[in-house]
This record gives sequence, structure tokens and C-alpha cells, in this order.
Amino acid sequence: MRFRFPVAAAFCACALAAGAQAQTVVPGATPAHDAVALAPDGLARALETLPATVEAIMRRSSVPGMAVAVVHRGETVFLEGFGVRSLATGAPVTPDTVFQIASISKSVSATVAAIAVTDGLVGWDDPIRAHLPAFALSDARVGAMVTVGDMFAHRSGLPHAAGDDLEDLGFSRAAILERLVNVPLDSFRTAYNYANFGITAGAEAVAAAAGKPWEELAAETLYGPLGMEDTSSRHADFVAHPERATLHAFEDGRFRALYERDPDEQSPAGGVSSTARDLAAWLALLLAGGKTEDGTLFAPEALLPALRPQVVSGPAHAPAARSGFYGYGFNVGVTATGRPVISHSGAFLLGAATNFHMLPGEELGIVVLSNGGPVGAVEAVAAHFLDVVQFGAPARDWFAAYNGVMAAMHAPVGDLAGAAPPRPADPARPLARYAGRYANAYFGDATVGVAADGLVLRLGPDGMAFPLAHWSGDTFAVSPRGENAPAGSRSSVRFDVQAGSLVIEYLDAAGQGTWTRAAD
Repeated sequence: MRFRFPVAAAFCACALAAGAQAQTVVPGATPAHDAVALAPDGLARALETLPATVEAIMRRSSVPGMAVAVVHRGETVFLEGFGVRSLATGAPVTPDTVFQIASISKSVSATVAAIAVTDGLVGWDDPIRAHLPAFALSDARVGAMVTVGDMFAHRSGLPHAAGDDLEDLGFSRAAILERLVNVPLDSFRTAYNYANFGITAGAEAVAAAAGKPWEELAAETLYGPLGMEDTSSRHADFVAHPERATLHAFEDGRFRALYERDPDEQSPAGGVSSTARDLAAWLALLLAGGKTEDGTLFAPEALLPALRPQVVSGPAHAPAARSGFYGYGFNVGVTATGRPVISHSGAFLLGAATNFHMLPGEELGIVVLSNGGPVGAVEAVAAHFLDVVQFGAPARDWFAAYNGVMAAMHAPVGDLAGAAPPRPADPARPLARYAGRYANAYFGDATVGVAADGLVLRLGPDGMAFPLAHWSGDTFAVSPRGENAPAGSRSSVRFDVQAGSLVIEYLDAAGQGTWTRAAD
């Protein structure tokens, strides 16, 4: 899951488009008395031009396929598929094409949690240990105090992306949560660090309180009652669906179907698959305060804490700059017209990008799903649409803005990325001197073996193999590739033969990348 920052809040419509009609303050308007009036017929114009907006952004971005839904006052007023769900087959995207929605899963999971809060099974302020007694963090005091809400707000003190590296190596959800005790913490409740496995821990506490697996709880309390027939928190259901969208990663300047992404271990944070049709029903539920035609799924006061600021997610860098805020699984903010806006984006670097925005005071929401890696296209569609609703015209070139932000997500990781091997290189020792088993409390054992063409490093519970190329002296190079290691990534693996240790630089961001030789 490469979606590490609240990019949905990184930009907002903050200036009137050139030539747009001046707005007036409307006393007593909803949602706030000082909200600026919407553009005359802005929604009608936005809906009329939405197909052309999507098609134009798809041409510029080359994203293979999109599905878009708009909900207004409880009704789905726009629902359409664009492009293809696979470049190989050319099969078209429809409103019922199933996409991996990545981090929009966090907002869906917060909805499931709100249902559990409504049912009296759990509270946002419940300590995680009240439901998961074995849960622990490296600071015992924080581990005892941290709550379900803290986890959903990314304010537990867990560092950025904590646990994602373990998922990449094949560890199970239970093993990852257990190993978080080895992770050094940032400031509790003041630091915001986007952590998929923080939200996963919060969701697991909710599931434990309900007495059933998270995937069952989500299906029984939200997907089933709301008629979200094509939505699941299990990857196997996505794979089995006859109309699923293929992931397309953006590499070498184009989209290609290269990878699969199984996010089951972080399912509450990134493992939901769904359709534009189903997510329209979910948006309508949120905008209706939990009410459906058949009753009420959650009390408005149970979800309200999730929809208001709980932590500063993007501190302003200057007095004239704006800060970003996060609730429980939702980005929250205010538009240039003075209206609360609720949003989230999601992305798999391996080939998916998603976004939704809601204006609760207008009972309006849009969701955009795609089967292309994050290049800013889905965010641009939503931002353009809401600009037309509010101002009658777009305030800026949103695709250019978001595309520039997303470029950093594709940057290779590792200290040797883009570097040329030294010439001449210092010779390595006999390869057998490096071979053996090395121990690490967080990552588990690493084994280094000698193969016909050099050293092979094995990591994770299943012994994932990483060939090592000699760099210079006791330093070798590893080229990881996955959700958190874009194409071109290359990292040093430095052996200290005398000390009996090795350091893997790309796994050492939190100072946990050192292994020590273990006795045979």
C-alpha cells in the first residue's frame, strides 16, 4: 500500500475560476451560516460535463479504465464505466466491474466500526487491550492506553507504514500485529503517521469485541444489509469475480498489467474490493446519517467522531498555508466555499487508484475507481467535478497538480538506486564467509546461502529469495520489487564479518534493519 499521505486533502478548490460568477454569502445556509452560495446550476453542469471530464483525464493519464458514481440526496444520479478493465482483453468497464479500492477500505472499515459502536459492542475510546489483551507496543504505557480511535486516526505513535515491510515479506496479520512491539514509537496522540497496520489493529479490536472475524463482521453488518452484493474484504472473492478489473502498474512511462496484489493481511486498511454501484450505496448511507429504506445501520453520533478532525495530518508549513486533518479513517476539511468536505484516496503502486469526496451539507458525493497505478487521475476527476458544482468551472488544472504530487510515489527506494557500481570495486571475501543464519527480533531470521551464481538472501516466514549482487568489499546489492519498492529500487546489504552482522538499508528506516549472526 503506497498511499502514505492524505493526498485527497493536498489540494482543494481554493480560488474562483477565471470568469466564474462572483458568489454571495447566504445567512443561515447549510452547512454553515457563512458558506458561499453554490454556482447556479453547478451540479447540473457538473453532471452534464462529467463524461467528457473523465474521458479527457483518461486520455491525458492513459489510465486503462474508470468507474464513476455520483450520489445526491439519496439517489445515484450518475453511474458509468469508462475504458477497459484489462488492456489485454479489452473487456469494458461497467458500473458492476469490481475494483480493488485500496485505502478507501479505511473509510469503509470506519463505517463498520461505527455500526459496532451503535450496537454497543465497542467504543472509539476503548483501549485496544480491552478486546485484544495480548496487544503490546514498545512503550508499555502507550500500549495500555492506545484506543480504537487512536488507531483509526493514525495517532498511536506507530511510525509511518509500520508493518508494511513485514507484509511485503509474507508475514500474516497476526504475526505483524504481534511484532509491532519491536517498533520504536513517535509522539503519542500528537504525531500523525499513516500506518495501515495501525488501522488493522483497531479493526481487529472491533472484530474481537463482536466475536467474529473482521471479514465476516463487515459482510454481516454493512455489505449484506446495504445490498453491496459485489463487495468483499477477502481477496479470494475479488479473484473469483467474473468482472474484476486487472491491476495496471505505471512503469517506464506506460501502464502494464504486471502484478497481482493480495492485501488480505491489511484487509481493514486496504483489502476491500467493490464496484461503483455498491460504493454509491455506501456514500448514500453516509450522507443519510446511517439510515436506509429498511431502517438504520448506525447512529449519526456513532460515526460523527470519524468525520471530524482528530489529528493534524498535514501541519501547515507557514502561517499562510493550510493544514490537513484526519478523523477516524477519513480525511476531513473545508472547501473554499466554507463547506465541510470528507474524502479519502487509495492506491496500490502495483496498479490501482481510487478516490471519493463528499459534501455532507449538500448531500452530495462522488467516487472514482480505476485500474491504473496512482498518477492523480482519480483525484483530478473528483476535484474537477466539485469545482464545477461550487464555482461553475474548474479552479485549476487538477490533473497536472495531482500528477506532480504522485510522481514521488514512483521513486525507487534504497541507497544504491540509480548509482553506478564502483570501478574498480574492492574484492569480496570468499562467499562462504558471509553464509549463515542471522537473527532479528522484528523481521525474524535471515539466511544467506551460496548459489551457483552468487549469494542468495532469504527473508520472511516462507524464505523469500533475494539474489545479492556484489557491489564492493563486504557490500552487496539487493533489488527488491513490490508494493513498497518501485521499479529501479536497489539497496545495500552490508556485512560486518568481524561483528557477525548484516544491515539491509532499505529495511532500516526505523533502525530495525540489522541482523546478527545466530549460533547454528
